[in-house]
Amino acid sequence: MSYGPTYRRQHAFYFILTSVAVCHLLNDMMASLMPSIYPMFKSLLHLSFGQIGLLAMTYQLSASLLQPMVGLYTDRHPKPFSLPIGLGSTLIGLLLLSVAHNFHSIVFAAALMGVGSSVFHPESSRVARMASGGRYGLAQSLFQVGGNVGMAGGPLMIAYVVLPRGQSSIAWFSLIALLTIILLIPISFWYRARLAPKTEAGPVHAAESPVSPRKVRVSIGILVALIFSKYFYLSSINNYLIFYLISRFQVSVRDAQIHLFLFLASVAVGTFVGGPLGDRIGRKYVIWVSILGVLPFTLLLPHADLFWTTILTVIIGLVLASAFSAIVVYAQELLPGKVGMISGLFFGLAFGVAGLGAALFGRLADLTSIDFVYNVCAYLPAIGLLTAFLPNLHEHRTINVASAE
Repeated sequence: MSYGPTYRRQHAFYFILTSVAVCHLLNDMMASLMPSIYPMFKSLLHLSFGQIGLLAMTYQLSASLLQPMVGLYTDRHPKPFSLPIGLGSTLIGLLLLSVAHNFHSIVFAAALMGVGSSVFHPESSRVARMASGGRYGLAQSLFQVGGNVGMAGGPLMIAYVVLPRGQSSIAWFSLIALLTIILLIPISFWYRARLAPKTEAGPVHAAESPVSPRKVRVSIGILVALIFSKYFYLSSINNYLIFYLISRFQVSVRDAQIHLFLFLASVAVGTFVGGPLGDRIGRKYVIWVSILGVLPFTLLLPHADLFWTTILTVIIGLVLASAFSAIVVYAQELLPGKVGMISGLFFGLAFGVAGLGAALFGRLADLTSIDFVYNVCAYLPAIGLLTAFLPNLHEHRTINVASAE
């Protein structure tokens, strides 16, 4: 049985999309090691919550500040082989983390791992969009859910590999970095081949935004505020849920890691749902329900017992995570032709805001308590009210199609 060129092209696209999602899974699994090993390093080196916050901020800022610059540069000068090269920094960071015996060495190792993520995210997100076949929300969700599944797997790896064997076992994760590098090489060749026809055809003028420049600026500002709300809150769970459960319910470190896994797994499911739903009903509605809709559950969380804390964190992960893919694709539609810059900006902003939140929450926990931190940040999703001021791009596309007909 023979297949036509359209089938073969679509098959190649799905293969590349799946491959880059797997690489995102492996990259973010390594990234998730950092918050999962904070309790171990806190015990080994007698760190304060403030130092834990600084460590988290260093990692997440190094994984954020470079991303918009990498994306802006590669929009103009794509660098397909930056993908495997960037993961080399992560590999070195993991090896250093496995032997570091003071706070400054751990901070440096975390920074190296952050640089690897800074290089990886903008270009891999561009590859996902190139392999989308026009279903941008679905592609972004598949790409992002790979990262979320990886983030969920990190705590399990720590619970069953690192905690029983100690710090030196972190070196085994460098093999995951090496595997990711190997997988990224054929993706880089595919990416380069896709660029060749465009290069030969000469410069292409970017499509215009469907809304006015003023609305673009206002909308990007609102999206930034929504990312702040989402990731500032998520930072309180990603970095401090383990400490919260130990402090409030006296659970073991291993059991707390399982609870963190359940939360991160719910984030992965929510991310997968958000993109395709945005393709179907409009991204603004997904953003609206995701961020503002989680508010009742965040307000209840600080007052729940252990059973309901587990249920509420899963619901919060499901609802809140559905926004990110919708936000990224919405921003890409606001600024066509700036895929790398937008991806770098929002992935970088997510890391940076989470890092700032980790540092502030750590300091606040030192001055008050972990319980107080969860009471304060419960109100952050109220910022989702700003979604009302976003233009409905789904309607703009419908109007444009009708006019063309």
